[in-house]
Amino acid sequence: MRRLLPLLSLLCATAQATDYPTAVAAYLARFDRDGDGRIATQEYVDYLSAGFREMDADGDGVLEADELPPGPRRVPRSLAAFQADLRAQFRRSDRNHDGFLSARELAQPPG
Repeated sequence: MRRLLPLLSLLCATAQATDYPTAVAAYLARFDRDGDGRIATQEYVDYLSAGFREMDADGDGVLEADELPPGPRRVPRSLAAFQADLRAQFRRSDRNHDGFLSARELAQPPG
């Protein structure tokens, strides 16, 4: 988890500030591909993996140091490891353990 948060923050920071939703419902809608008002694990992983894929210049499934911005945490990270961390984060965020994230659960920090 300690390795996921800096990378997740970095991936989110790559989005334009004007492009970032200000309401929780709008944020949920970005994840919710099937429009059912809740986020399944795969929707969560797919949405948050998009930034990783954009940064992966050579498309090899690994963010190498040269694909990351300058800074102290330029440790290579595979997409598979990143997605495993996302799934664990999803489980912690799913407070009622129904296998989905509601807007409320999405807005809260992972448990």
